[in-house]
Amino acid sequence: MITGFSHNNDGYNAVKLFNEMRKYGFKPDNLTFASLLSAAALVAHDEKECKQLHCNVVKAGADLFASVLNALISLYVKCGFSLLSPMSDARKLFDQMEKRDELSWMSMITGYVRNGEIESARELFDGMNEKLQVVYNAMISGYVQHGFMLKALEMFKNMHLEGIELDEFTYTSVVSGCANSGLFLIGKQVHASILRTGWRPASKLALPVNNALVTLYCKCGKVDQARQIFDSMLEKDHVSWNAILSGYVSVGRIDGAKNVFSAMPEKDLLTWMVMISGFAQNGYGEDALKLFDRMRTGLTPCDYSFAGAITACASLGALEHGRHLHAQLIQLGFNSSLSAGNALITMYARCGVVEAAHVVFHTMPYIDSVSWNAMITALGQHGHGLKALKVFDLMLQENIKPDRITFLIVLTSCSHSGLVKEGCKYFESMDNDYGITPDEDHYAQANDLIQNLPFKPGAPIWEALLNGCRIHGNMEVVTPQHDGTYILLANMYADAGRREDMAKVRMMMRERGVKKEPGCSWLEVANKVHVFLVDDTSHPQVHEVYTYLRELGVKMRKLGYVPDTKYVLHDMEYALSTHSERLAVGFGLLKLSRGATVQVLKNLRICGDCHTAFKFISKLVEREIVVRDGRRFHHFRNGECSCGNYW
Repeated sequence: MITGFSHNNDGYNAVKLFNEMRKYGFKPDNLTFASLLSAAALVAHDEKECKQLHCNVVKAGADLFASVLNALISLYVKCGFSLLSPMSDARKLFDQMEKRDELSWMSMITGYVRNGEIESARELFDGMNEKLQVVYNAMISGYVQHGFMLKALEMFKNMHLEGIELDEFTYTSVVSGCANSGLFLIGKQVHASILRTGWRPASKLALPVNNALVTLYCKCGKVDQARQIFDSMLEKDHVSWNAILSGYVSVGRIDGAKNVFSAMPEKDLLTWMVMISGFAQNGYGEDALKLFDRMRTGLTPCDYSFAGAITACASLGALEHGRHLHAQLIQLGFNSSLSAGNALITMYARCGVVEAAHVVFHTMPYIDSVSWNAMITALGQHGHGLKALKVFDLMLQENIKPDRITFLIVLTSCSHSGLVKEGCKYFESMDNDYGITPDEDHYAQANDLIQNLPFKPGAPIWEALLNGCRIHGNMEVVTPQHDGTYILLANMYADAGRREDMAKVRMMMRERGVKKEPGCSWLEVANKVHVFLVDDTSHPQVHEVYTYLRELGVKMRKLGYVPDTKYVLHDMEYALSTHSERLAVGFGLLKLSRGATVQVLKNLRICGDCHTAFKFISKLVEREIVVRDGRRFHHFRNGECSCGNYW
């Protein structure tokens, strides 16, 4: 009975039955103690309990049996996190043993690894006369878990050279380590070795190896190879399905992720979380929120799934929906979650409420580098460059080391606010003070250094340079390389009144097959997202919007507004009035309550004429208009824009 309880992980009843056995006068033997100690490891919580059981073993004379001593060692090891000196007691027993078997060595080495004493584990390993497969596997697993991948690979190599069989545990540890360390080529060589040696992972025991291989290829962006392995697997579990699902999501192949998600026989919380985050991070915000609602019909969401849904609200600009999720987070007790808090900062910032983002940031019980980066980004996007730099300085005072993403955010904040001297200072400090070599994105924000680039500049740099030239009227530009850059160049010619050159650029786009992404703007009204395209006729209330914009146009002209038709090839004011952002703002002014801020999101950079028009509209209707375009926020108040015409 004691053995039965032990095998079923019921330590409480095993110990209770042992006490009854002694009460009735039965004397425990070595078999009793071997089972009892295994069960006791599940319920013993302090050193006193372990010592009492140890004394019972000695009194009964059962400490002469290797099986009992092994069980005692395991007891000390498994209770190690609550004992003052778990491994010293276990080591004394181990050293006193006249004969040690595989379990003895395995228990000790595993115990050292569990308690973070990896060097002690290696010292014991080196003292073995005959290296055992199970001990080799324990050492390799320990090195992988503690991030010593090179030592794990060295151990793996020695194991092979000594002729010790490599099994599924060996391969799982090594391949998983390669996946987590980004050592794709080495992981691929291990995979080749598996196939070359004729080891065919066809049994149930091989499932972890296949899962590790799928994870390796997915984490290294080789999702097609991962899918081949996945499809060839004779057995799959939740880990298998979630691994291939995460692979598709990580490379942005949402259609593939959808197919995997639909085919999954069962979905756990991790599955839903991965899919919701995948939708949210790849521009499928509405799908992410629908999936989040579906998940809640059968499962209680965790903080990570809330973070995915909040990220979706950020991409959609669905402020009210995001606020509801924030309230639910608090009700469920997830308001201290780091991932949810970071998502909330981004959501409020991208929905135009930077003050709320600031409140979340300051009330989070714990913040990390992602939190600091999110807050700096929020301030920078809204044109608060000096405040963004102040937060960055606070980050440094808290001894949080900035990374290349942090510096990119800081440089972007300086760029948005025209803080040239500050930007140059931080650009130089990247390498000088922090040893971070600037890459192409950093140079794109510091385009005045373009002549000194150590590599051939790519499209992001030329786009930044072209935009700077557009702002300052500098026509000494270079050949553009992608659609965004072509449009900037065309707008530069438009600003300079060179309409023929603008027409040539657009002709060049057609000849080279470069297609301009269509403009799309949207806003949230009464908890519903309304989407507008350029020259839109599909929205059910768009004709009412056109009428309202024409009425506004008449009043705007009286204030001095003149349509800037240089942004179109033909002199048509109508073409400007049908831009998606103009329609969205008009709809917001019509449908939102009087005095409410109109918040519009656009996928592309805001049109120059629309930018001018919104200044006049904000003054005319005495309301704030906030437009988030593809680069930053524009806050239009009383005839002025927060960007200072620098965007």
